Parts: sequence; C-alpha cells; structure tokens
Amino acid sequence: MTAINNSRALVCVPVCVRRASELPDAIERAAQLADVIELRFDCLADDAQLDDALRDLRPILKARTRPFISTFRPAEQGGARALDKQQRLLFWIQNDFYSNNKIADYADIELDLLPLVGKRENEWLLKATDWERVICSHHDFVGVPADLEAIYERMTKTPARILKIAVQADEITDCIPVLRLLERARSEGREMIAIAMGEAGLLTRVLAPAFGSFLTYGSLDDEHATAPGQVTVRELRDLYCVHSITERTLITGLVGSPVAHSVSPHMHNAAFAARGIDAVYIPFETRDARAFVRRMAHTQTRELVWNLRGFSVTAPHKGAIMDGLDFVEPAAREIGAVNTVVCEGNELHGYNTDADAALAPLDDVIDLKGARVAVIGAGGAARSVLWSLRERGARATVFARDIERARAIGEKFDAKSLPLAGAQFSGFDAVINATPLGTRGAHVTETAATSVQLRGARVAYDLVYNPSQTRFLSEARAAGCETTLSGLAMLVAQAAAQFKLWTGADAPVEVMKSAAEERLMQRDSN
Repeated sequence: MTAINNSRALVCVPVCVRRASELPDAIERAAQLADVIELRFDCLADDAQLDDALRDLRPILKARTRPFISTFRPAEQGGARALDKQQRLLFWIQNDFYSNNKIADYADIELDLLPLVGKRENEWLLKATDWERVICSHHDFVGVPADLEAIYERMTKTPARILKIAVQADEITDCIPVLRLLERARSEGREMIAIAMGEAGLLTRVLAPAFGSFLTYGSLDDEHATAPGQVTVRELRDLYCVHSITERTLITGLVGSPVAHSVSPHMHNAAFAARGIDAVYIPFETRDARAFVRRMAHTQTRELVWNLRGFSVTAPHKGAIMDGLDFVEPAAREIGAVNTVVCEGNELHGYNTDADAALAPLDDVIDLKGARVAVIGAGGAARSVLWSLRERGARATVFARDIERARAIGEKFDAKSLPLAGAQFSGFDAVINATPLGTRGAHVTETAATSVQLRGARVAYDLVYNPSQTRFLSEARAAGCETTLSGLAMLVAQAAAQFKLWTGADAPVEVMKSAAEERLMQRDSN
C-alpha cells in the first residue's frame, strides 16, 4: 500500500475516461500533477470496458508512485452510470474487499452501501475488509441537506477510517456548515474530506485542507472536471498555492456575482508571492452580500474561525455592502460605492480605490482639467468616474438609458445628463464606457455606443477589461478615434491600492499587470 502523507495539503486528481485503453495515458498525466489519483471506474462506458480496465491496471498499479483511490459511484451520487446496490456491492466484493485482490490503496464507498456490508449475514465480509482503507462518502447535488450533522453522525458509526461529504453550494454561506463539519471532525479525531461543489463552493476546495480536510480535489484540466465547480489541479497548486496554506494564512477575496470570470485572483496571488506574503485571494460567489458580511466577515457575528484580512467588492454589491460596515471613508460615502473592505480589529472598514484608479489611464493622454468627457452609465462605476472627473475639473456629461437615473447622478456630481438613445459624441475629448456591456459572457457582443455615435470623439475608454478587446473599442477604432484604452490599467491600479490597504506594502504593479495580461491572453485564445 502506498501511504498518504497528510503533513501538508493534498490534491487528488480524478481520472474519468470512457474506454479502458485511455486509462494508462490519463493516469500518467495525473501522476505528473497529483498527490493522489482517483480511479473513477463508473466512468467506463460498460461492463466490457470495466473488465478490460481491471485486467490491464494490474501492472500500472504495481509500479505506481502515487496512492490510488478506487470509486464506483452511482448516477444519483454523481456517477456516470446507473448502478443499483447489488451491482456496486458485487464490484467491491470481487475487486477490493478481498485482501489479495485490491485494486487501489483506498476505496471510496457510498454511505448507503455500507450498512449492507455490516449486516449479520455479511459478517465474513466485514471481517475480511481492511476498513483503514475505506472512505465512507455521501454526495448531495441539490444543496446542503438540513440533516448534514445527522448524516455525519451516521457515517461515524461505520467502520470506515475516513469520512467524505460533498454537497452543492448555491451561496458562499453554504460553505459554513461544510467547514464547521471539518472543524468538528478534527476536534473528534476523525479524518474527513469535505467539499462544497459549485462556483460558490470554491472556498472549500482551496481552504478545506487548512481546516483539516484529508485532501481536496482538482481536475486534470477544464474538460475533465468530475463535479460542479471543480477547478484544475494546476490552479489549486499554482494559482491558489494550496500546498502552503495554513491556519495562519491571510485570506482575501472577491465578493460579487458572477466572479468566475475575474482575473483578480491571478493579480493578487501573484503579488502576494512576489512580496513573500503568506496570503491567498479567492473568489467569493454570492448574491447576498449582507449575509456574507454578517455570517462570514464581521468578527462580531461571523460563524467561522478564519483569518480573513479583507476583500474586494464588485457588481452588484458595491452599494449594498456599505450597510454592514463600521466605517466608510468620506469619498466612498459620497460616491455611494465601496470596492475594498479591510478587517481592522473587530471592525470592517470600507474604501473606494476605483475612483482614483479610473482616470489614471486618461491622465496619460489628455489634460482632464476643462476637458469635455462623456460617461456612459449610471451605476457604481459611473459614480466613481464622475466623482474623479469633478475632482480634476473636467466638464462631464452622463448618458444613460434611464434618463432619471442619469439626471440624479449628474446633479450629485455636477455633470450634465442626457439620454443614451440617439446620443452623438462628436466633440468630446473622451468617451468612457462605465457599463458592463461587452464583458465576457452574455453581454460580450454588446456595446454601449456604435461607431456612428463615436465618430468625432478623441479618446474612447472602456472600463471593461475582459475581454481585452471589446466591441466598444472596435467601434471606436472604426469611428476613427485617436486613442482607445481598455480597462486593464484601471483594474491593476485599483488592485494595487487594495494590496496596500490589506498588507501595508507597496504592490508589485508590473507583476500584477503581467499576471492579468497572461490570464486574458489565455482566455482570448480559447
């Protein structure tokens, strides 16, 4: 048996292929990256492929350098095949329970099957099984079951050495019961794996080992994920540095919805590494920022013991987040938007690093004092831009589909207001897109203004940074604008200011910029 060394975080890579002939190559690829390899026998297309795999695996397993976990999971628990209890029990009897016929170092067996093993008529099987090798698992792809603690207690009554629970997270707060269960298991001396699946559960995949999880899971690549929200082993290892996270690691992240597209983790984690700071930055997917602040962030009410240092805030929560903070800097209060929160003792302090960063790219190409600047949009980003334009003495006009919102924001920041429909930007020194139109995803093909509207404007500046070349910028070039600017420079500048607030150290700006550019290039090429 190849023992698992659990002195550090371990990443298990599932191998899930349809044909037995594909297994050797997949195992070899996994072995180059994984600490542990999971063989998903249920992924094989049929019994014939399964028989071939079991026959051909013997020499591979004998020469293995990584521990292996065998799995034969039914469809209702996330498996690839419809399997009844008798089929699954027969598989384990024939291929794993006998000590002279083991197919891997560990066997991941579902909780609903283990009582069959423990029945009186199966006592011979109970005695023949090496329960030190058994992982008793339960999966719920619907949500977090209300009786999660009761499920855990049933699992503790099995002879299995290791317990595993994986549940679906729809909100970041769904991670709380999962991580608390890990804390309970550790306090009771039980070895456990606990994962919250889905985008909102990424927090557990990165932090679970630091909470005592036996291991975490990462896919070979994006195409081979075996559960919702499963990131790649390379991301866990290289982006989130999961192997070096401990209870002392400073935790930061991005609160918003959606956040999966953000390149902020790449910037901040690269910056932490460059400065030698023990910290990690993780996406915090949530539709309810107030609940996140109350249940996970504020030291007076949080339900987790974790080393949270602060977090970024993005759409749609920059305004709503303010209600839960103890202090908001005057500029952010006037703008009505916070994009950075710092945990200061027992308080949460809010700042806006967008405002100063927003106009940094424009400062390099035009003198904003007295310049005519059009701002498209009336949301949080527009408010930050208009505040900064007023501070620089620019003559701003805000354009929005909702003229009442445009009028209200214009009055607040001494700007004119006009409807976006039919707008013409000829004669403006700069036109700034402060809407999310053009962002990668559902709105990527949209633009806040067409080439006809932009004709005659000097500079077109899109706050959207992903993709790096938006339709708005394409329309601006077609219109003959002298200069076009993407939102990447602003993104880096506001992130550098956040880094300083959290760490007290100057940010490695070029490192952050390079990390963002590299990630954007990867996405543009896909």
